[in-house]
Amino acid sequence: MTAANTVLAAGAVVWHELPDGRIEILVVYRTQHKDLSLPKGKVDPGESLPQTAAREVEEETGLSLALGVPLGTVDYTLPNGRPKRVYYWAAEADRDAIANSTFRSNDEIEELRWVDLAKARKILSYEHDVDVVDRFAGLVATSSARTFAIIAVRHGKAVAPHDWRGPDATRPLMPRGHEQARRTAAGVAAFRPRKLISSTAARCLTTIAPVAASTGLAVKLSEQISQDAFQPSGKAVNAVVRKRLKRRQTVVLCSHGPVLPQIIEAVASHGGDRKLDQLPRAKALGTGEFAVLHVAAAHPDAGIVAIEVHSPFE
Repeated sequence: MTAANTVLAAGAVVWHELPDGRIEILVVYRTQHKDLSLPKGKVDPGESLPQTAAREVEEETGLSLALGVPLGTVDYTLPNGRPKRVYYWAAEADRDAIANSTFRSNDEIEELRWVDLAKARKILSYEHDVDVVDRFAGLVATSSARTFAIIAVRHGKAVAPHDWRGPDATRPLMPRGHEQARRTAAGVAAFRPRKLISSTAARCLTTIAPVAASTGLAVKLSEQISQDAFQPSGKAVNAVVRKRLKRRQTVVLCSHGPVLPQIIEAVASHGGDRKLDQLPRAKALGTGEFAVLHVAAAHPDAGIVAIEVHSPFE
């Protein structure tokens, strides 16, 4: 838990792979501070942390990127005495993204430098940035830097069953549920999903609609992840998850409280024996919350690399 006066920020280790397999990361030279750091910036009011990270990376580097695996946080004290916490993700820049960069030298960022990991450790101005680079290097060493994600979303707050006379699948969102859906969408979109899949229930379709609007993706309906089709065995859900893991593309699955633990467990049990502290939390999503399960693209059978959980009002 962070102190009430803590300044929150988010950013990324932006990286690319050279034709010979070497990895470089992007370091920014800040005009006013005259230092070399990782791209990052403060959370704007109403933003989620992933939304901030994606926005700040694009503003500082001109690169529109999908967030990848989380790299944890760093904490330090600002000159005015206030504590600051920065959340980091990995973010891969492919050739097209780099070619389409809109960066121009400006009053905030004077220069961008692509450097290898060893040089980054030497030239970064702050030790906490070096710590983040070391975390990223650990992923590179295990071929886990390039990931895709299974994003499990629980629908927003809906009208209670005892207050609704129609079929359960037609229960609509309450005003709070609509607000949860709106605020969740930008955070989900920061991971640049390639596919959106929803339960056939109205409350799920309404929840995922802002994500569809933000990403321009169509929503595919799936009876298999609906509450009406829920089975304790989870067999149908497992089939859906296995298919998505084989595709190795980031996907959103919008579903229900009883079904979501099956989705999470299906991903977790697919391979590997890594202990993940966030697994129980991911299985207990509240309305409007979402869990991002990162899987290594090179070896999805090795299991989950990392899990993060986000709330619409975090």
